[in-house]
Amino acid sequence: MSAGVWTPLAHYLRKEVLEELASWLRGRWVALEGRRNGERVFLRNERGKPISVSSPSDLQKLLVKHRWVRTIYGSLNVYSRLESPSDTESLPNIVASTPSWDVDASYSAWRTAIEIAKVIVEELEKLGVRKSVYLVWSGNGVHVHISEKALSEEAKQFIHPFDAAYAVVEYVLRRARPRIADIIKRVEVGVKVENLVDLKRVFTAPLSIHRELDVVAVCFHPEDMDSFDISWTDPRSFRHRWRCWERYEVGELDELAERAVKEVGIKSLELGVPHTRRSIVGSETLAPSEGRIGRFEVMALLQAARYYLLTGDLDKAKSFGLNRAIFYAWAKYYGPHGRHTRFAAYRPREGGSRASGKRFVKVFGTEEVPVSERGWFEMGGKEQLPSDFDRVVKSKIEAVAPWEVVWSKTLEYLKRFPTSVLKDPQKFYKYVYEPVRDRFVEKVLGRREGASSGGGLLSYLRKGSSRQGEAKEGEKSGES
Repeated sequence: MSAGVWTPLAHYLRKEVLEELASWLRGRWVALEGRRNGERVFLRNERGKPISVSSPSDLQKLLVKHRWVRTIYGSLNVYSRLESPSDTESLPNIVASTPSWDVDASYSAWRTAIEIAKVIVEELEKLGVRKSVYLVWSGNGVHVHISEKALSEEAKQFIHPFDAAYAVVEYVLRRARPRIADIIKRVEVGVKVENLVDLKRVFTAPLSIHRELDVVAVCFHPEDMDSFDISWTDPRSFRHRWRCWERYEVGELDELAERAVKEVGIKSLELGVPHTRRSIVGSETLAPSEGRIGRFEVMALLQAARYYLLTGDLDKAKSFGLNRAIFYAWAKYYGPHGRHTRFAAYRPREGGSRASGKRFVKVFGTEEVPVSERGWFEMGGKEQLPSDFDRVVKSKIEAVAPWEVVWSKTLEYLKRFPTSVLKDPQKFYKYVYEPVRDRFVEKVLGRREGASSGGGLLSYLRKGSSRQGEAKEGEKSGES
């Protein structure tokens, strides 16, 4: 770096730094941090839109406008569009997610942080991920990343990239935990190792300046760890692996992602965001649209009503409805006539071997469904609770019409059919579900498609996000 007075803005406005930052930030939700009029500012949205960067000139204009910026962050997720706050909450809008570990130590304990990072990298190598790993010294610790491009487009048809990223990080941490714990016991400084994968997580962008320390977030490869020295982060003479995130192998993460999701589960099922989840429903669920209820929700609703009419148990009906919707969505892809054979770990194995000790119950005579020890229906080792039904299914339906109306109309519709049809899963699918799956609002609720009440699904999605504005101080930051 040339001699003269150093400032964060002078650093960022260097041509090569602008190009490097813009390359990594493209498609990510950007966050800016610094002090303005003596107050700390953490800015993620501006003029009602998430901050984004598509070129070095975009970034330059942003920095010149906000000359107070000290630290630049980018989201863990890469999006197809960033035009409104709701875009950042939509799982279908996420095209890639970066598996990331945060080894949070301190500037002086950098050797310990690197030692722990080595353990994570070694576990990844054992699991077949070698070419797509890079590291970033974030200021008071190190981030270990896997290029989001290591997960193939084929794999994304079966596993949502967000679910893959979360499961991979968690799976590796579980394997590495004993070795990491041994290292932490030997040192006196505080060290924390964290799974960074979260829907709104941001972490330090390569070549960003730390929010407190005058150090640069430099990138390096696993083979650089033995030679890494904290002096590489000096803003006046930093050492950085340029575009290190562009070294990857497409598909290298696929096998580990499959194994990890099978072991850890599907994270997006736990989130209270009323959006389509590709990881569990594939194309069986239609994208949210005004005044329309998707196939997944229709199946869950009809199955819940079916169970309620035959048993009178509303809570169990909700558990059953969501369980059957997930089952049929999976079966569409992984059954004997499904289009795909990879990622077989997600196939429901109903009616199969009982060697695993899984509990099954017979419902309505012949239909076997797995249940948990607590008696709730389950799929993939996860219980489907009434609250899950309300969050995943009911919340979407309520955006189209009042729940009480929908539930009443659905029960009326099912009462048209004889008990023999309701008890037979094949007949139920053919005679009850299929005729209304794409025109439920019109055929069951008696309304024209698109004549929504309450603003429709898109309006529902925007309600929670329109009040966000600037994120709270330090919200979901991966800064160490």
